Amino acid sequence: MSAAYPDGRQEGRVEGYTKFWQKNLQHEGEADNKNRLESYTDVVNGYYDGATELYEYGWAQSFHFSRFYKGEGFAASLARHEHYLASHMGLRPGMRVLDVGCGVGGPAREIARFSDANIVGLNNNLFQVNRARRYAEKAGLSDKITFVKGDFMKLSEQFGENSFDAVYAIEATVHAPTWEGVYGEIFKVLKPGGVFGVYEWCMTDAWDPSIPSHKELAHQIEFGNGIPEMRPLRLCRQAIKNVGFQIEHEEDLADRPDEVTWYYPLEGDISKAQTAWDYFTVWRMSWSGKLVTHTAIRFMEAVGLVPKGTFEVGESLKVAGEALVKGGQAKVSSAMVELWCRLTNLLMRSYLRPCTW
Repeated sequence: MSAAYPDGRQEGRVEGYTKFWQKNLQHEGEADNKNRLESYTDVVNGYYDGATELYEYGWAQSFHFSRFYKGEGFAASLARHEHYLASHMGLRPGMRVLDVGCGVGGPAREIARFSDANIVGLNNNLFQVNRARRYAEKAGLSDKITFVKGDFMKLSEQFGENSFDAVYAIEATVHAPTWEGVYGEIFKVLKPGGVFGVYEWCMTDAWDPSIPSHKELAHQIEFGNGIPEMRPLRLCRQAIKNVGFQIEHEEDLADRPDEVTWYYPLEGDISKAQTAWDYFTVWRMSWSGKLVTHTAIRFMEAVGLVPKGTFEVGESLKVAGEALVKGGQAKVSSAMVELWCRLTNLLMRSYLRPCTW
């Protein structure tokens, strides 16, 4: 039986995470894909039980990508990305808003401050929910934000229909076993006229699964990011329409001709750091930064400070970083959020409203 930690993590599922993939990702088959989709909660929870603290250390408490302007600091870019979504969605004081897949609550806290809306953060990982609650209390936002554990494939069971004025998801619904399933649940919990905004991870229209290198890249992005299945953008669009939404805006923000690429922090080149405060963030992605981090993780796992399997999850993050950069450079994946992908990750931003017929 898996050991349970007081903070909500479970040792067995961290240790079992990498077993959902073939050791050689070129040998991935349909049976592997089907198994991950059927076991999506174990895949995602195993990953985040092991990766959450690494994300917070190596990235931030907002687990997403963003665009950069020349000279713009890393933290400022993340916040602007969150403000951008909230602004386009028209979030206002007093609105009841659902954050689907809220992580440790970084975006929810920023958006609550920006919009003064009341936010409910939903997450199926208890470890992250507990951390999100603690951070909200520390920030003095417990009256504006609540965090609950739940499955985004069962939103209407948990909240009831017509419960929210708006719903957003920031690089989270890519973890769902089907887009129709999660988008359909979001549709149900929205009030008539409600708005849904999403930063989605997709393979771009340039991605061709018949090309072995493209297919392997998609699996590398999956493996390194706790994603059961990476899917092409066209299926995302179709799923949104199938459940009844009308797309009012769509843009791959990663496709803008920015001088500073969205994936630059992953390259580990400190000469590209935009501010002095960002040198350490970029260094942690360099070969020496990874060496220090992963050596420390190996030691902490050996002495029982982190669950068994954390080191292997950390190793998968190396695969993720390299794949997302490749995907971003080749534009076979989009990444606006940059969504973690590199050749197979597309960060699409869609603002959706339920059809009124």
